[in-house]
Amino acid sequence: MRPRLTPAVAEVRRAVREALAEARPNDLLLAAVSGGPDSMALAAGLAFEGPRLGFRIGAVIVDHQLQEVSGEVAESTAQKLNALGFEEVHVKKVTVDGSGEAAAREARYQALDDLANELDARYVLLGHTLNDQAESVLLGLARGSGARSLSGMAKENGRYLRPLLGVSRETTLEASAHLDPWHDPHNSSEKFTRVRVRQTVLPVLEEELGPGVAEALARTADQLREDADYLEEVAIAEYHSIVKLGATTLSLPTSELEELQPAIRLRVIKHALEVLGSQPQRVHVMAVNELIDDWHGQKELALPGVRVVRKSEQLELKTTKTLKPGAC
Repeated sequence: MRPRLTPAVAEVRRAVREALAEARPNDLLLAAVSGGPDSMALAAGLAFEGPRLGFRIGAVIVDHQLQEVSGEVAESTAQKLNALGFEEVHVKKVTVDGSGEAAAREARYQALDDLANELDARYVLLGHTLNDQAESVLLGLARGSGARSLSGMAKENGRYLRPLLGVSRETTLEASAHLDPWHDPHNSSEKFTRVRVRQTVLPVLEEELGPGVAEALARTADQLREDADYLEEVAIAEYHSIVKLGATTLSLPTSELEELQPAIRLRVIKHALEVLGSQPQRVHVMAVNELIDDWHGQKELALPGVRVVRKSEQLELKTTKTLKPGAC
């Protein structure tokens, strides 16, 4: 199954090699493989580069069991991975609770985390491409998201690596052609918003604005991630300097919050809500902010999982759950 060395194959191998710069000899690296062109190109790149760099390589196929053919696809993909040289190939069947992409993604990452922990894998490699990044930015723009969401996916996030974020889908299609990858019909179904962005929105933008839109959106994501990372680092430092933690509460002094720039203050509030187990949207953060900027004796706020009240010069955030040791 070894391909002829084409520019596409060489580009994927280079991307994989560069992504593994921090790995150490004998580390176990897992490729998450769906059987589609992107992940098969990634797997082929890892199969070539990994052993040459002294790494142990494995692969994991998550079967969401959402299509009748999913088991057959998983089995066929496992055979292809064995032929590529992966001695360790795991098929993990998962049950997706709920509907939609988010539920499937949650089940998939839980399975990947569980296996990586079990095997003590250093990294899990994911096959997201430059086009996936561009689609994420466009979706974020359409939803009115902030800098963190618009910054898209990170090349490295803990144990997860995305070596192909700078590689186009066209390249992965060419690099994986010899592997006869599976083309998931869901990826062409326009009932999914992301597919409509892929098949309709981005092509229109390319036609009207000229080529290179996907690359420009990916560059935008990189720049926004740099800004978002810095702002969040500053906000977390400010939070730690003023917060007081109790068993089920935390308090923040309004006088010190008032002195913070809005970009920092709103992040401090959001982090405080998250520490208490909430998953706040911007409307929730802004409601808390009103207790600072527009205080006129408002009643307690009831937000998802958290209640917020201002007492004199303190904001008190309360949860019904006991905070875990080390909560910050």
